[in-house]
Amino acid sequence: MIDLRINGANASADDAEAGTTLLDYLHETRRLTGTKLACGIAVCRACTVAVRRHPGALLQTALACSTTLETLRGTEILTIEGVAPSANALHPVQIAFLDAFAFQCGYCTPGFTMAALVLLDRLRLSPVSAANVPAAIEDAIGDHVCRCTGYAGYHQALESLIFSVAGLTR
Repeated sequence: MIDLRINGANASADDAEAGTTLLDYLHETRRLTGTKLACGIAVCRACTVAVRRHPGALLQTALACSTTLETLRGTEILTIEGVAPSANALHPVQIAFLDAFAFQCGYCTPGFTMAALVLLDRLRLSPVSAANVPAAIEDAIGDHVCRCTGYAGYHQALESLIFSVAGLTR
């Protein structure tokens, strides 16, 4: 049995499904369709989810289209469906993206959101100077593909959020 936690809930898969991609498992078994399939070859990063390998560990990104269930045994997985703190509230990352008009069609937004959450988790434990914020953002989301060219909006949203959360000045 492959045991996982997805968005705070226990989940499992039969060992026969070890080679199944996380994306297929999320869509077909868990009915969580917010994680998107775009390229299917782990390049565009639309399928990004956040993974905590063990309690207390930093979040890491994982590409659900190419990550198998076997490699996630015992992990905690956060998908876009688990980001908002409640049905009536958005996460600060989601609010920042909306406020900055960061996206157009929104197809890539779940992947950008998950990468941003991983970045914020990392910065919480290892803050960077104001001068290094743009590089940290580029490192976190620079490889993500947005076919609507929303890159500037995503960068601006994250920069504003990081500066406000960390109390940094420009």
